[in-house]
Amino acid sequence: MYAIVEIAGQQFKVSKDLKVYVHRLANEEGSKVSFDKVLLLDDNGNVTLGAPAIEGASVEAKVLKHLKGDKVIVFKKKRRKGYKKRNGHRQYLTQIVIEGITAAGGTKKAAAKKAVVAEEAATEEVEAPKAKKAAPKAKKEATKE
Repeated sequence: MYAIVEIAGQQFKVSKDLKVYVHRLANEEGSKVSFDKVLLLDDNGNVTLGAPAIEGASVEAKVLKHLKGDKVIVFKKKRRKGYKKRNGHRQYLTQIVIEGITAAGGTKKAAAKKAVVAEEAATEEVEAPKAKKAAPKAKKEATKE
């Protein structure tokens, strides 16, 4: 079972016991956090899509620690002008571990949609395509006289 969830403005594919680095969260280390914006849910091949999110579905996680990412060097230069600028950046991150994915209401909604689609397909009459009139035009050949 996996889910695609939006955490701090980014989308992540998560499953149980997965460790993920996300942008810094305001929660303290060791606290539990729940994410309600689940965009897609896959339960052993039964895929449920949200529009935009699945109602009732959530992902529970535990905050492990707050840390900083690797340093990224930003270097700007214009040749023959004597212009050089060097700047660095370290992103503040939070490491979380996914403890569980709850699909309350999500599977019922998907099952209801499948039932409605099946009923529509059964009641819809399929008409045979009409045959095209194949009357090729006779080409007149010009004769030399």
